[in-house]
Amino acid sequence: MMRKQLLFVLTLVLLASCRQTETEPIAPVHPIPDEKQLAWQDLEFYAFAHFNMNTFTNMEWGMGDEDPSLFNPTDFNPKQWAKVCKEAGMKGIIITAKHHDGFCLWPTATTEHSVKNAAWKDGKGDIIKEVSEAFRAEGLKFGVYLSPWDRNHPTYGTPEYISVFREQLRELLTNYGEIFEVWFDGANGGTGFYGGANEERRVDKKNYYDWPTTIKIVRELQPNAVIFGDAGPDVRWVGNEHGFAYPTTWSNLMRDSIYGGMPEYSKKYSSGQENGTHWVPAEADVSIRPGWYYHAYEDHKVRSLPELLDIYYNSIGRNSSLLLNFPVDRTGQIHENDVQQLMKLVTKVKEDFSQKVSLSVSNLSASSENGEHMVGNLLQPEMETFWNPKSGELPATVTIDFGEEQTFNRFLVQENISLGQRVKSFELEIKNENGQWEPLAKETTIGYKRILRLPDTKTSAVRFTVHDAKESPVISHLAFYNAPKLLLPPTISRDKNGLVRFDLSEEGLLSFYTLDGSDPKTDGLAYENSFELIKPGTLKAVSKDPITGKFSEPITITFSLAKKKWVVIAPEKDANHLIDDDPSTNYTSKQNRASIDMGETQEVSGFTYYPMQTRYMSGLIKDFEFYTSLDGKNWQKAASGEFGNIANSPIEQQVEFEPRTARYIRLVAKSTTDGQAATFAEIGVLLTE
Repeated sequence: MMRKQLLFVLTLVLLASCRQTETEPIAPVHPIPDEKQLAWQDLEFYAFAHFNMNTFTNMEWGMGDEDPSLFNPTDFNPKQWAKVCKEAGMKGIIITAKHHDGFCLWPTATTEHSVKNAAWKDGKGDIIKEVSEAFRAEGLKFGVYLSPWDRNHPTYGTPEYISVFREQLRELLTNYGEIFEVWFDGANGGTGFYGGANEERRVDKKNYYDWPTTIKIVRELQPNAVIFGDAGPDVRWVGNEHGFAYPTTWSNLMRDSIYGGMPEYSKKYSSGQENGTHWVPAEADVSIRPGWYYHAYEDHKVRSLPELLDIYYNSIGRNSSLLLNFPVDRTGQIHENDVQQLMKLVTKVKEDFSQKVSLSVSNLSASSENGEHMVGNLLQPEMETFWNPKSGELPATVTIDFGEEQTFNRFLVQENISLGQRVKSFELEIKNENGQWEPLAKETTIGYKRILRLPDTKTSAVRFTVHDAKESPVISHLAFYNAPKLLLPPTISRDKNGLVRFDLSEEGLLSFYTLDGSDPKTDGLAYENSFELIKPGTLKAVSKDPITGKFSEPITITFSLAKKKWVVIAPEKDANHLIDDDPSTNYTSKQNRASIDMGETQEVSGFTYYPMQTRYMSGLIKDFEFYTSLDGKNWQKAASGEFGNIANSPIEQQVEFEPRTARYIRLVAKSTTDGQAATFAEIGVLLTE
C-alpha cells in the first residue's frame, strides 16, 4: 500500500514538473502582417530609379506639355543598374513608369505621351521591359511607380481619367512579369497642361480615385505585390524625404483615418500608432542627391558617407525599410559619383557588422521563460524561434554575461513581428567596475529590427530589459557588434574672423594638421581647439584612430584672405551673406554686382566666386568683369571672361590676373545663366605670394 502511495505522489510531482515546462499558448497581438508583408520586410534595402521626361528637361515636376521626342538616352543600359544594385546588396528596384507629367516609359495604348513617340529607338523602345528583364536576370525584384496625377492627360479630374489610369495599371501589371511593389504617391491635382487647357485642376483626393476598386485590380493581377501609399494599404510613407524613421516607429496604423495626400499625415500618422488598426509598416524613401531627378549641377552634391550612414541607421535601424533613389542620368545609367558613394556605404555597413561579439547559450539568462521559447533562441536570427517570458511578467530581463570584458558599440534587436509588434519600451544596462548596473540606453519600439549606435562600451555583462509591452514580448534575436571608427578626414570650416574649426566624423578620433605643406601624419600639430588663420594658406589635415593607429586620407584646404575687416558696399539686405564664409547663405544683387571694402590695401592676384548652393539655383554668373580700386571711386578692370560650365558644375570658380595693389574689389555680372538677378554665395581674393 505504501509503495502505491509513493508511486502516486511521484507521478503527481512528475506531472507538475512537466506542466511547469509546458509552453503557454501565444496569441498574436493584432494587427499582424500577412505573408506578402513578411516577405517584403525581409528585403530591407532596395532601389528607386527616377528616370523619365524630367531627366531630359532638367525638371523635378514636369508640366505635361513636353515634346515626347525629347526623351532620348544616349547609352541606356539597365544591366548596369542591375549590376550596381546587386553588388550593393539591394534586393530590387522600383522605377518611375509614369511621373506627374504623364510621360509613360512603356508603349501604352492609353496616351501618345510615351516612349512610342520618343526619339529613343525611333519610338520602338520599352524602358519597363528592358529594366524588368535586366533585374530578373540578376535575381532581383522589380516594382513600378505609377503617378495618379497626370498633368498631360486632357481628362484628368473627370471620371474618364480613372479608367485611363486603371488601364495603365493593368498594362504594367500584366505585361512585365511579377511585380513586388506598386508605388502610389499623394501628389494629386494642381496646375498642368491637360491636353492644352493649361489650367489648375483640383480633385477630392480622398474619393476621386476610388482606391478600393484600384486596389482590387492589383490584388487580382499581382496578388503577391505590396501596395505603397500614405495609407498603404500594405506599406506606408515614412512622412519625410530624408530617409529617417522615428525613435518610436510603430508598424501599426490607423489606416481607415488616412488618405493619399492628406495634409496632416506627416505630423499625425507617419510614425504609426501603438493602437493602430492595420499592419502598415514604414518605408523610408530618400534620394542619394538633393533632387529626385538627374541634374548635372548636382554631380558634386551626392550625399556624403556620414549622411548615408545616418540614413541607414535611422531607417533600417528604426523598424523601416530603405528605398534609396538614383537619379539616372541622360545617358541612361546610374552616374559614377552615385555608384561610388553607394559602395562606400555598403562597404562601411559590412564593416560595422563584421566584428560580432561571440555569444553562446551559457552566456544568457532570463528572468522568465515560456516553455520552448527559451532565452537561447535569441542567438538564432530566424524569426520563427524567439524568447518569450511568461505572460504578465514585466519587466522582463535578459542578462548577458560575457565571462570577460568585451567592447561593443552597436546593439541589434528584433521582434517576431508575425505575432504583432509588442514592445513599448526597453533598456540596456551595463555592469560597471564596482559590479553595479548603470544605464547605457533607453528606447521605445523595436519591431522588425532596431539598431542602436552606442558609444564605445567595455563591460563584462549587459542587461536587456523590456519595461513595457502590449503583451508578453516575443524577442527573436539580439546581438552586439564592435564597429570600427568611421575614419574620414576632418570637415574643416573657417568663419569670417579667420577662426578655423575641425569636425570629426566620430567621437574618439584624433586629428593632426600642418600649415607649411608638410605631411600631417608625421609633422602635424594635434588639433585641440579652433585656431586663427587670417592670412592665405594651405592647410593639410588627417584623422587618426587611436585604437588601431590608422590614419584617414589627407585633406587639403587652400584658404584665401580671411574677411575679418571686410564690408560689403551694397543697398540690399543680406549683403553680409556675401562675406560670412558660409556657402549655404546667399546675397542677391539687383544691380548685378558686388562691391567690397577689404579694410586695408592688399597685393591682389586673383579672385574666387562661389555660386549659390541651394537646391533650386538662380542668378549664377555666366559672363563677368572684375575690378579693383584703391579709393572706391576709381576702378580698374583686372579680369573678364566666362564661367563656362557653371550651370552644370556650380563649384567655386577661381580666376587669376596680374598682381595689383587694391583695397576695394568689385565683381560685375554681365549675364547670368537664367537671366535673373545675380546671386553670390561668397567672394574671396588671391594674394600675391
